[in-house]
Amino acid sequence: MTSTDLANHYPVDPTHLQRLRARLESDAQADDLLDIAYRTVDSAVGPLLLAATPLGLVRLAFANEDPDGVLLSLSERISPRMLEAPTRLDPIVRQLDEYFAGRRRSFDIALDWSLSHGFRRTVLEHLNTGIGYGATASYAALARLAGSPKAVRAVGTACATNPIPIVVPCHRVIRSDGGVGAYRGGPVAKRVLLDLERNGSCTPATPSA
Repeated sequence: MTSTDLANHYPVDPTHLQRLRARLESDAQADDLLDIAYRTVDSAVGPLLLAATPLGLVRLAFANEDPDGVLLSLSERISPRMLEAPTRLDPIVRQLDEYFAGRRRSFDIALDWSLSHGFRRTVLEHLNTGIGYGATASYAALARLAGSPKAVRAVGTACATNPIPIVVPCHRVIRSDGGVGAYRGGPVAKRVLLDLERNGSCTPATPSA
């Protein structure tokens, strides 16, 4: 019997599923069983997967990153005690909505740096505090800011593997020749974010044909 056959014989009430998910979320939090809460939200750069631990936002993934693969990686690297728990991420979602509407220039969000280590974490921490809204810097400038002027390639790797893009604004790092450069969410998404910070509004990204 296929899943379609099962659905026909045993119809599922979406309202019941929503109540069940809410109960699971409540029970998991009450018993301290939830290590990672996640949800998906729409944005001007497409769907975003958000994941947070009790320490803070640990992962923000774009649609082109394979959400299932991201969740699997989180379960292996941090904890398998994971649940879709939208309310846990409401404060983060509100700030992202304000950012994309042009009403927020910085994020007041606790961050969990569990997925960043060593020099990569150093780079991202300097990036998070040293390059403000609407500004850009080259990879070489960020290397100097991080205290290792010759580590331009390593800085590029840190930006490319940034687990918390947008909030930790690696989109503000561009090539020395002024080119946009690579981006985890794709060059179109990077341009949307740069235009947003330059103009105070943005045109939602559309998939390439």
